[in-house]
Amino acid sequence: MNKPLRRIAIFCGILVLALLIRDNWLQYVRADELNSHKYNRRVQIERYAHERGDIIVDGKAITGSVETEDGDFTYKRVWKDGPLWAPVTGYSSQAFDSSQLENLEDGILTGNDDQLFFDRTMSMFTGEKKQGGNVVTTLNGAAQKAAFKGLGEKKGAVVALDPQTGAILALASTPSYDPSVFAGNSLKDSDARQTLLKDKDKPMLNRALRETYPPGSTFKVVTAAAALENGLYDDIDAKTDSPLPWTLPQSTLPLQNEGNIPCKDASLREALRVSCNSVFGKVSDDLGNEKMIEQTDKFGFNKEVFTPVRADASIYPEDNRPQNAMAGIGQASNRTTPLQMAMVASAIANDGKLMQPYMVARRQAPNLDDIYTAEPEELSRALSGENAQKVQQMMETVVEKGTGTNAQIPGVTVGGKTGTAQHGLNNSEKPYAWFISYAKTDSGSPVAVAVVVEDGNANRDDISGGGLAAPIARDVMKAVVDSKQ
Repeated sequence: MNKPLRRIAIFCGILVLALLIRDNWLQYVRADELNSHKYNRRVQIERYAHERGDIIVDGKAITGSVETEDGDFTYKRVWKDGPLWAPVTGYSSQAFDSSQLENLEDGILTGNDDQLFFDRTMSMFTGEKKQGGNVVTTLNGAAQKAAFKGLGEKKGAVVALDPQTGAILALASTPSYDPSVFAGNSLKDSDARQTLLKDKDKPMLNRALRETYPPGSTFKVVTAAAALENGLYDDIDAKTDSPLPWTLPQSTLPLQNEGNIPCKDASLREALRVSCNSVFGKVSDDLGNEKMIEQTDKFGFNKEVFTPVRADASIYPEDNRPQNAMAGIGQASNRTTPLQMAMVASAIANDGKLMQPYMVARRQAPNLDDIYTAEPEELSRALSGENAQKVQQMMETVVEKGTGTNAQIPGVTVGGKTGTAQHGLNNSEKPYAWFISYAKTDSGSPVAVAVVVEDGNANRDDISGGGLAAPIARDVMKAVVDSKQ
């Protein structure tokens, strides 16, 4: 063979070798990656070729699947009362992927999870149609409905927890949306989603998990816990060292109280009952920023929470003395999610033990066998049992004869704290109305609740935690208590 032909043969051999290497690289090394790639059309077609498993509340499916009229996808997702459950489930769309439980539990719901390998294998031999598994939630349907009914047309959020386990019983956010309107792959679905995204009221924002607010006076229970835990005070009925007026440190401005309330040297119980800014601002200042941060960390602040859906971190900031005093009454740069404030109420109700919030109770195979069962997990010891019971006494006084009387439930012990959080530059916007609470029965505390209301249509003077938020919390707590009787 002459030299030119030999070079051509070698070059062709190299090309064939490169082709073989590339082919084997694609078939074996990158096979899993390509099979699961979001732009692999065949993966998407297979995903919607069979009915999706369901998300379950109170033993009943709140989701379903229907056949599509045209296109490559056979089935699409639908929801039963979509706006009620969207804050829990998220969405699943042929065109726009998925979110929240629909996303995090996608492997179970589609039947593609490794835990369902045996079921998939058996269906190949039996000829049965592939099915997805189910996700059984911790949600209480009556509590969820009470939360949505209470919020009505107002912006806001409600979170209810089981203090003893951390199970999420209600997770409401308004205004909400129906995930069914863009579950398909048509121009109509795309237009519906764009309308939701452009809505100034942000119906797709999960305010319970992903919006942070100044907690206002509801935060005073955390400041009270810090005072007890650090030994600043130990008797909730003894006088505090709280002059009136009390001037913010490094300032000439006195910290104002709302109305003509008896705050001079008020006890912790009385200061919480009538919501004294001067008492709790001074407590926060006396403790200092570092100890306040330590206490908030124990309640779950300053880190993200996974339910398994991610909740934004609530922040108690590193700050100077005057700002720390203001943060101690729930203002300044103090920011929290409704979930976080439900965790605060939950830990206090559970004698100081904070449980990890969760909303997936079980995962089921298509044959309804359980393949996963949640186990309650302690997240932290927020405060001692003795001090938690002292804060309970204070919160129960608030509901019995303080600012939270609208949360009373006949025959049930209720503890709570109201809050009206300033909003906007120099408090120029309408404030947020807050209420946190728990209910106690003979068998312990079955529910703790946090409610925040952004009522832009209310008169400014009518906005208060006791007036707007406490009745919602009451109805949610009553729904849970009634469901356990």
